[in-house]
Amino acid sequence: QVQLVESGGGLVQPGGSLRLSCAVSENIFSFYFMGWYRQAPGKQRELVAAITSGDSTNYADSVKGRFTISRDNAKNTVHLQMNSLKPEDTAVYYCNAISAISKSWGQGTQVTVSS
Repeated sequence: QVQLVESGGGLVQPGGSLRLSCAVSENIFSFYFMGWYRQAPGKQRELVAAITSGDSTNYADSVKGRFTISRDNAKNTVHLQMNSLKPEDTAVYYCNAISAISKSWGQGTQVTVSS
């Protein structure tokens, strides 16, 4: 089973920044899609940002211009840099990886944006 481990969440004030990391147990070039999702209490899980094996990226409209997804193939890690955070960004953030034969999720990391 592919293992994904998120880290970097925490409590931050509005306008602040956090950098999330997702460490993957396999070479990330095996995955044609890697993404960050988030889920707030009582809401559906939503795609926040995605990156393909070709480094094409997509972002939810709500985070465009504020969040940046990137990958470090040498370290088998994908990152989500989150700037100008807003209270509505508060959620559990999950890493997701899709290969030809699997779809895997991490355990999630809590991000709380509050003053």
